[in-house]
Amino acid sequence: MHLLRPLLRRSLLLFVAAAALALAPRATNAEALLVVEADSGKVLQADNATMPWYPASVTKLMTAYVTLKAVKDGRISLDTLLTVSPTAASQSPSKMGFRPGTQVTVDNALKMMLVKSANDMAVVLAEGVGGSIDGFSAMMNETAQKLGMVQTSYVNPNGLPADGQITSARDLAILARAIIRDLPEYEYFVHIPSIRFGRRITQNFNRLIGRYPGADGFKTGFICASGYNLVASATRDGKRLIAVVLGASSGRMRAVRAAQLLDRGFANNGLSWLKPSLGTVENLAPIDATPPNLRDEMCGPKRKRPASDEDEDTVASSTSSSGETGATFFAAALPPPLFKPADLLAQPAEASEPVVVYTGPTRTGAALIAAVAADSEKDTPKPHKKKAHVAAKKPDASAEAKSDGKSDAKPAAKQAKADTKQAAKPEAKPAAKPAAVRHASAKSNGAAAKPSEKPAATAGDKPAAKPAKPKAAAKPKNDSSKPAS
Repeated sequence: MHLLRPLLRRSLLLFVAAAALALAPRATNAEALLVVEADSGKVLQADNATMPWYPASVTKLMTAYVTLKAVKDGRISLDTLLTVSPTAASQSPSKMGFRPGTQVTVDNALKMMLVKSANDMAVVLAEGVGGSIDGFSAMMNETAQKLGMVQTSYVNPNGLPADGQITSARDLAILARAIIRDLPEYEYFVHIPSIRFGRRITQNFNRLIGRYPGADGFKTGFICASGYNLVASATRDGKRLIAVVLGASSGRMRAVRAAQLLDRGFANNGLSWLKPSLGTVENLAPIDATPPNLRDEMCGPKRKRPASDEDEDTVASSTSSSGETGATFFAAALPPPLFKPADLLAQPAEASEPVVVYTGPTRTGAALIAAVAADSEKDTPKPHKKKAHVAAKKPDASAEAKSDGKSDAKPAAKQAKADTKQAAKPEAKPAAKPAAVRHASAKSNGAAAKPSEKPAATAGDKPAAKPAKPKAAAKPKNDSSKPAS
């Protein structure tokens, strides 16, 4: 018995140390990490979970929630047509880039906003549901308070940088649970793998979709001040977990972090009685602090390329650089997973058919095909005809240069006109005679030269008008300068 006492004492010390780590605050410049059970709200891991944070585009989850609640309550429908305003069109990327006056349904605007993270579509929805950005923001804040998101305030519907746009990992997990609980019939919006508009196919920025087993939501976000954010969920054996990652170093790293959280959450079920209880997500105590500003780290001069929500930076080690906490302490004793998150997420996404989105009213069948074709036509860049026109005229300038300084201006002018006709219609006469043959023909038969003069001569010119010939030939010079303007 006395041999077991040291082992028990050591186990107790390890347990106390793990509990202390779980409750100790993390450094403010570290990531905020949280994983909870979707049904019960039970917290499985929490690191800086109540630290205020800039939400970036995960703001669009609340925009979707408020919009879909309006649909569910019958105030609007998914087929309701909304119009792109100048304010919506002026939003910074990522966006669809539609011109003011373009119409789009609520259904298509939601898909574009949640998959492409389109900032213009978020404003279209806000103005359509709330009348204005300010009016919709008030609805967002009222909804946040009702849900218990006490650390959250909204200024705009898309998460672009704005004073007062703040949330926390705690509040985002509460919002994700509300989407699952209150809007089950519309939940498919948050796990669409990809969309196709015209000829453009856009993959969901959430890299877990189609790669991580059981992944079924939600949304990414990025601005320089926030770093890379992600709210994700996955279901295994009937159990659904929600993971929140705020402030990751890259687009891939946020996915890796979320996969790690989900792996530990699913694996720790058998050892939950050994871990100190962290309670439910609603009971996590908020921290009164200023959100960390990661601008220098994310968008400073040390970064090799511009950061964006589509960032594909190198995946870091699957071991968290910020250390382990009490909730992950016991996971270290578990067998390693069959796959590493970094390796898994580096694989191509599972093949799926992109969801078609389009402008205009709701369409089906042949009308839908026609709408997609029309959007494809609008989205295709037009060729520059002006350049082709100038290229055809260039031989005139060289012909004029050859005629300068010659005593016999008449034969030179005739040759310039003949060359102009040949250059203007290169495909019409592919078998045109060589220049030497044309010269001989012009000298031996003056009448035969006249047909070649007429097409190139301008109105009012006569073959014998010596002063007018150089001016007529100089016109292509002015034309060739147009593309440069």
